[in-house]
Amino acid sequence: MRERRQIVEAAGRLRHGDVGVLVTLVHIEGSSYRRTGARLLTHPDASARVAGAVLSGAGSYTGTISGGCLEAEVVRKAGWKVRDGAVVELYSTLFDDTAEIPYGLGCGGTVGLLFEPTRTAEFDALLDAMARSLRGEEFTVITWLPGESAAAFPGGTAFARAVLRGDDSVAFASTGVDAARIDAARIDAAMAARSHWDRRAGGTYVEHLLPPQRLVVLGAGDDAKPVVRMAALLGWSVAVVDGRAQFARAERFPEADRVLVASASEAGPLHLSPADAVILMTHSYEQDREWLAALLPIAPRYLGLLGAKHRSSLLVCEASAMTGMPLTACCERIYAPVGLDLGGDGPEAIALAVIAEAHARCNGRLGRSLRLSAEDVTTQVGQGGATRYSQAQCAAGAEPAGARPEAAAGP
Repeated sequence: MRERRQIVEAAGRLRHGDVGVLVTLVHIEGSSYRRTGARLLTHPDASARVAGAVLSGAGSYTGTISGGCLEAEVVRKAGWKVRDGAVVELYSTLFDDTAEIPYGLGCGGTVGLLFEPTRTAEFDALLDAMARSLRGEEFTVITWLPGESAAAFPGGTAFARAVLRGDDSVAFASTGVDAARIDAARIDAAMAARSHWDRRAGGTYVEHLLPPQRLVVLGAGDDAKPVVRMAALLGWSVAVVDGRAQFARAERFPEADRVLVASASEAGPLHLSPADAVILMTHSYEQDREWLAALLPIAPRYLGLLGAKHRSSLLVCEASAMTGMPLTACCERIYAPVGLDLGGDGPEAIALAVIAEAHARCNGRLGRSLRLSAEDVTTQVGQGGATRYSQAQCAAGAEPAGARPEAAAGP
């Protein structure tokens, strides 16, 4: 989400006449550092002084489509690739692949990247949808990808796009895109989950642009500052609320979208909903109890309560009595004590534990470790030898296969 913000800002700062290239990850086979939907925008160096811009020998860009291995190659050739319009290219991350799919990286998969020039109606429509999604609107973007034998739309192009609003009304459609094509693309997307791309025949890429996750931090003490900063790094929309005007000040939370002086009885302007994440950390027993009783019926996606087990237990018990909700139901809606058990001490360590738990919950995960077991290692090694990765540029200390002994010798 933060990347989306940065790309929208970078595109807005392109000077009149400047043409960049938007690169979108639309297809993955095997493993990939990024998921489909990851984007990178190239732009002239003169326009690169924007948040998140990266300068490289190949040019400047905003966003990423890999772990940093592909970016320089992609940026260097992006302008050349779109000389005749949008195109999809495959990049292999396996060194034992053929040269037909170039640029092995040793990460274990193949990615399909859509290159499209800026200053087109399709790009402008996508950028507008991206910008409006950051302000709370929802869109579905259907892109008909170019391919060797893709059926051309009227006007002679095999690349087209439709942008649908949250109510399924059409906000934009390329020339030749009618209701029948949109309905067919929806069916294809439903059958292929998120997206589908066939190397020869093109295909469709369907993306749902959802608003940023909203986090409401109830309590504006000093320990709330790193919580807000970390949430902002994720691209979340953050609101800070406190009944104490001396703490709830915008200058104390520059990363927050909104800082409000309010109590639980004055929470109407917040429009709290089940889609929100909420962290309750006022350090006031009375305020926490009032907020907790107001929040439990709403059932936010994540509701974290800061405090020791005994204090939290008393609060939950009293909130249960105030709302008439069973104690079991209350406990199911609350994460208390708040945060994953990461260890450490101090506001930053606590903020990390809290944001990690909230992020996991909002993404439907449990926050468990993904570490390898001996069984995992045996299974993975059985899938192939190390020659697939031995020449990876990021493999510290690995000598490329076939290298001469003297190549590793010092001067």
